[in-house]
Amino acid sequence: MRGITICNIRRRGSFSLGVRTPGGILDVAAAAKARRVRAPMTTDEVIRGTELAGLRRILAAKTTAAFLVPEAKAVFGPCVLSPGKLLLMGLNYRRHAAEVKLPLPETPTFFSKFNNTLLGHGGVIELPKSESSKFDYEAELVIVIGKKAQRVPPEAALACVFGYATGNDFSARDLQFKTSQWLLGKTCDGFAPLGPWLVSADLVKDPQNLAVRCSVNGEVRQSSNTSDMIFSCAQLISYASRHMTLLPGDVIFTGTPEGVIQGKPEAERVWLKAGDQLATEIEGLGELRFSLG
Repeated sequence: MRGITICNIRRRGSFSLGVRTPGGILDVAAAAKARRVRAPMTTDEVIRGTELAGLRRILAAKTTAAFLVPEAKAVFGPCVLSPGKLLLMGLNYRRHAAEVKLPLPETPTFFSKFNNTLLGHGGVIELPKSESSKFDYEAELVIVIGKKAQRVPPEAALACVFGYATGNDFSARDLQFKTSQWLLGKTCDGFAPLGPWLVSADLVKDPQNLAVRCSVNGEVRQSSNTSDMIFSCAQLISYASRHMTLLPGDVIFTGTPEGVIQGKPEAERVWLKAGDQLATEIEGLGELRFSLG
């Protein structure tokens, strides 16, 4: 769908589709029940094109206060609940490559996370403190695929995007670099906060010109722009689609800019700890807040 900002909110023990409106979050399930129409129940169903006619009917009708949830009172889930793939870029900002003293990559370097890592806005990452002590943030623009993409050229790649979201590739650096494979340091529970909003692609004028910020306890740690990407969103989609078929709901984290703890001189690294409050913001996509436990 075009011109829409959606989310998943907790409703009676499970997550349900919400649509952002000027008056609050429209509870689609409540509106659908009252109007006796079939509508998508999660963002995943919207992405797959399920029952969109019913959703359009609900959005076209007059919204009553009974169907609205104040944003401040909403309990959010990840803005995509069950992606088939979670692909992440390992090094995709020029200034980040410089701070960690690595050469610019010649091709995209992907790794993966799993659905256990997904966390909603306002959630808590329970740190695996018995296994790790070097926790780090990574603010990232996230792509959500909306159409099947297989061997798509870069010039056609953005047409396969449903929308964009704010994400954080949370990492345990000691586990990440314990072996040559990064898997353990990237896939602990809750290590992929995502949301709160999924913003349809037509509302994002240029994904290669968005401000990126991350703060810890109110202190700005990362402040950059997606224009510093080595590989653009279109290039990432195209490259991935040459090696695997991308499907609606697949998620691509596009890499983090400079300012991570790992990029500081070793003597200046102060790793994250329980009680820290983090906020990640991508211009036009909203602020993603979470805490550490």
